[in-house]
Order: sequence, then structure tokens, then C-alpha cells
Amino acid sequence: MKIEHEDLVRLYEDKLPALILDEIRKEVPSSISKEKLKIVLEEVYAAYTTAKINPGECVGLVSAESIGEPGTQMTLNTFHFAGVAEMNVTTGLPRIIEIFDAQKTIKTPMMEIFLNSPHNQVDTIRKFAAKIQETLLGDLVSEYSLNIFEQMLRLDFNQSLLQQHDLSVKDIVQLLKTKGKGFTLQHDDRSLTFIQKGKSEDVKDLYNLKEKLRSTKVKGIKGIKQVLPVKRENEYIVLTSGTNLRDILELPEVDYTRTTSNDLYEIFEVLGIEATRQVIINEVYKVIEAQGLNIDIRHIMLVADTMGATGVVKGITRYGVVSEKASVLARASFETPIKHLINAALEGEVDYLTSVVENVMINQPVPLGTGLPGLITKMK
Repeated sequence: MKIEHEDLVRLYEDKLPALILDEIRKEVPSSISKEKLKIVLEEVYAAYTTAKINPGECVGLVSAESIGEPGTQMTLNTFHFAGVAEMNVTTGLPRIIEIFDAQKTIKTPMMEIFLNSPHNQVDTIRKFAAKIQETLLGDLVSEYSLNIFEQMLRLDFNQSLLQQHDLSVKDIVQLLKTKGKGFTLQHDDRSLTFIQKGKSEDVKDLYNLKEKLRSTKVKGIKGIKQVLPVKRENEYIVLTSGTNLRDILELPEVDYTRTTSNDLYEIFEVLGIEATRQVIINEVYKVIEAQGLNIDIRHIMLVADTMGATGVVKGITRYGVVSEKASVLARASFETPIKHLINAALEGEVDYLTSVVENVMINQPVPLGTGLPGLITKMK
């Protein structure tokens, strides 16, 4: 941008936020005339002023109604990826409830893993996907044979699956050395045999060993149950069923600036509260767009701000955000009223009636809009 243009933009520094001014600097072509730039700045300023909220506007109520009303029209429950049964995604109202309640365990945890070039191309993406998918020993075994008299357990492997995962029986023997305490380990190209040292009367040992081996991780990253490489614009990304953000971000191929998970608590633990706020906004917006609804992003931003305002994730439930309210009546109006009222009476709590709900309950003007300023006049 030219120097005389820069002077013009500077005049708006106290009128417009720095972020908007930076965007104007970036987007406006350098060949623009001074008159046209002035028109652009005026238009932006006008749009910015109309977007502002008047003092005393009841933003919480407006947001609640703007999200609640279209929310009643959400129908779809789950969405299935064609041909992959495990890769279904919770959408619609159940997903919105999951996010706003900040549920600890969600129905369909998933990740979107973006990769650095050259790993994000069609020939390398499958290799990466196979590398991170969690493979358990039980997935590779075609048959278990238990011989109680000989007290031995034999595992026969599916050869084509071993090749697919680029594994050999020797690799598996290396992994299992520590698992079979009290057993002798023998192997050939196709199978493994555990023979119990010293005769034990208890058959349970063999069964326990079998169950322990079945759930032993052979390769991949814990928690990544399914992987699906998909094309996004001009690169390939990996969608996963199951999440493990911390371990995935440590891989050198992964673009850690764009990789995300849909699990709020995992994001909170790994990336902190600001990232969690952003994920709440993105995830809710995704659901709303998929349903073809039209809700202003600012309503969702307000909810996300409220959920993260204390520095930890709090759901909009009686244990989360609602429990923080200063007003006894407001807490009582949400759920479990008698409990709140008795506790408040025992503690001698005072309700100063500063917000909306409690004033509506006792039939007073609410402190919003025209009810916000108090008017004092001298009567003759």
C-alpha cells in the first residue's frame, strides 16, 4: 500500500479494530485511488457500526433463542461414511448437546490429520494411514488352539494380514517377550506357541494369557481405531475414528498447525483453553451448516466464551456454567430448585436481582434496554 494511502487508513485507527484495518491493507490493491479507498473505509466503518450492539442489549437471551429455535428443527442423528461402518459421526441435535454439555466421553471421537508436503500426496498417504492405525494382535490371528493336557497355547497368523501390515512372526516375538512370564515361547513362520513352565493345576493362566495377548498393541497409535484417507482440495488428509492428539502431533509428517480433534477435553489438555473455545465454535458451526440452518456466528461465539470464561471447560449444565451464577433464583430456575433454595437459606445468601431471570420471576422490570438506566426526577 502507498504511503499516502497509509495516512488515510491511520485516520480510522480509533474507529475500527486493528484486525479489520490489517485486512483492508492486505486486500485493497495498491493501484486504488485515494477517493476509492476513502469510500471503502467509509463503507467498512458503516458496516462495523451497524454490527455493534447497543448498551443494555440482552445478548444472552437473544443468543439462547437464536440457537434454541432452529435447534428444535434438527433431525438427523448420525451420518455414515459409505462402506466404513466404524466411521460414523454424531451430527444434529445429539452432537450440539454433546458440545454444549461439555460431555467427558463423546460417542464418535474423530480427528482430521493434515500432513506436511510431500506426505500429503496420493502415493504416500496410505502408507502413513496404515502406520498410525492401531493394530492389535487379535486382529492378525486366524486361530487360537488351547491344549490343556500339554498346557500350551498356539496362535496361527493370517499371512496376508501380516504382509499387509509389513510384519513378520519374528517382529511379533520381539514385542511379546515380556508378556509371557512363566511360559516358554516357540515360533515358526506361521505360528507362535506358548508352553507353560512347570505344571500348573490352574487352566485359568492359559485363558488369561490368551485374553492379554488378544488386546496387545502390535503397531500404530493407541486409540486410532480406523483410518480413512480423503482428498481435500489439492491435498490428502487422514480422517480417523478414535483420537490421540498428543501422540499424533509428535509425528514429524503431521502439520501440527491444522490437525484437530473433535474432543473438547483432549484439545483442552493438549492445546489449552483458547484452542478449546475455537473448537467449540467450529464444531457447532459445522453441525449448523450440515443442517442447512442459518445462525449468526456471534451467538455461538458468546456461548463458547461463556463455557471457557473461567479458564477451564464448563458445560451449560447445573454443574457447569449455571452453578457459577451469583443469583440464587437464577440457579433455582434451571434445575433442582428446592436444593438451591434450601442451601441459600441455610447460608443466608442475598440475591441482588442484577440479571434477567430473577427479575422475571418476581415480576419486576428487567435491567435491560429501557429498563437499564434509572430515571430520577424532582416532583413538584
